Amino acid sequence: MGARKRLAADARKEAKKNVYMARLVDNPTSPRKTRIMADVIRGKDVDYAMNVLKFSRKESAEKLLKLLKSAIANWQVKNEGARLEEANLYVKTIMVDGGRMLKRIRTAPQGRAHRIRKRSNHVTIILDSRAQEVAVDNNNETNE
Repeated sequence: MGARKRLAADARKEAKKNVYMARLVDNPTSPRKTRIMADVIRGKDVDYAMNVLKFSRKESAEKLLKLLKSAIANWQVKNEGARLEEANLYVKTIMVDGGRMLKRIRTAPQGRAHRIRKRSNHVTIILDSRAQEVAVDNNNETNE
């Protein structure tokens, strides 16, 4: 690996140290159904998002709740000794992308066949701390 690639890789690695995320790949639900619940929790505090997902009757809510708990666990691994209550975490970004599609055939009248598309999706959750944003805003105000 050349020096330029190594420097770029080190910069990417350093930037990922402050990103707390979790991914769910090939979730066997259509992206449209999952986006409904994703839109509800986008930008909300983690406690509020967990309560909404816990008491929702949608199938995708269970999987998003499990994914959110995984993202919180990833935050705890990177911030040992820090308390979750004081961190003031919120769902910074949640993306639902289309995954692979299984194509099946279903018989139709008069010898025809209709195609059935069994969709899946990929979900990415990124958490951030509101305490960090407040500290950055305060530093910018004192510098001006």
